[in-house]
Amino acid sequence: MAANELFRVTEDDRAKADHEIKLKQQEVKYDLRDFTVDYIVQKFQTDLFYVPDYQREYIWRTRHKCRFMESIILGLPIPMMFVADMEDGRLEIVDGAQRIQTLEEFMSNDLELKGLERLPSLNGFRFNDLSRAQQRKVQTRALRIVVLEDATTPETRQEIFDRVNTSGEKARPAEVRRGAFPGAFMTFVRACAAYTLFRELCPISDALIKRRVDEELVLRFFAYSDRYKQFRHDVYGFLDRFVREHQDEFDKARMQSEFRAMLTFVRKHFPHGFAKGAHARTTPRVRFEAIAVGVNLALREEPNLVPAAPPQRWLTGEAFLKHVTTHASNSGPRLRGRVEFVRDHLLGTV
Repeated sequence: MAANELFRVTEDDRAKADHEIKLKQQEVKYDLRDFTVDYIVQKFQTDLFYVPDYQREYIWRTRHKCRFMESIILGLPIPMMFVADMEDGRLEIVDGAQRIQTLEEFMSNDLELKGLERLPSLNGFRFNDLSRAQQRKVQTRALRIVVLEDATTPETRQEIFDRVNTSGEKARPAEVRRGAFPGAFMTFVRACAAYTLFRELCPISDALIKRRVDEELVLRFFAYSDRYKQFRHDVYGFLDRFVREHQDEFDKARMQSEFRAMLTFVRKHFPHGFAKGAHARTTPRVRFEAIAVGVNLALREEPNLVPAAPPQRWLTGEAFLKHVTTHASNSGPRLRGRVEFVRDHLLGTV
């Protein structure tokens, strides 16, 4: 029997399909707006524009950032970004987080242009090195943004994000790092990630463990514990440098002792470990960083520390939650803010 005889589309089938299409089309209503670079950066810094939980982290490598900024300076067409108008008046970044965070990094004078092909004379420049005229042109460059109405459901927003980012599943930096920096240190990191107590306190799905997210968290603990004050914007460049410098020579005894002491302290004083609740299946990265590094910093000052107040009193408070939202991730001041918040509350110095 021919395939077209197995299934024939009837008029009733077409009517049902038309109805379904119309319903789904009604879920996406939007407006087109042009915002200047200066406005976008300012509003991102004040959290009017923010990155939601389902978004990926700020993972662009320096060459991607510099190539994007070269396009901005040249005035080349930039693909439209998507934001959603939320009930609280803020704009959730549905697609464009990497670009907006790159703009913020460059405008904050924290990104040095490198490897430019069309504008090689700008290699080594930061924003403040541009002439005043060129600075103004960057600031006033208008970017077109699709603004989804606030009636757009969270599921639809996430689906839009997924659909505009379907260029294949790339290797995570943790996976790349595993092969790029073989040696004693990464072997040590993997061993720490396999600790039973770490697994109990820090729930991570099997799928993410296969992507080495557990190792990534452990590495962040060591790198931020020792150098969080030196961190600026580029998470993966920062972590790569830390691994490279410790690839074969590092203070294993100290690091192992601190990691174990931190886990023991968290088990004793934090009801749900690093997770949000007793039944959580995942651990937000910024929450892990805040608690793990903050605890370690406090224990460095008071090895026999007893918390000034039970952590549960402030773990659910607005101040802590603001520190550990996803959009508070990739900047030096925000990292310092969240780890020192935990440290200071444990020590009772606030």
